[in-house]
Amino acid sequence: MEKLALLLVIIGALNWGFIGLLQFDLIATLFGGAGTLMSRIVYTLVGLAGIYAIKFFVSERERT
Repeated sequence: MEKLALLLVIIGALNWGFIGLLQFDLIATLFGGAGTLMSRIVYTLVGLAGIYAIKFFVSERERT
């Protein structure tokens, strides 16, 4: 589960990098537009993965 969350966070980060630097939304391009069902599913999964990844900060803080 952690590797899947990390993969989705990386995909989201790369997509935001493309948007910021090149004004190019890779997810929207791959799935037919930002408003398509598939794009919205990917955006949602990336967002959920980001929320899940918050636990990495909490678990790291508990170890130190």
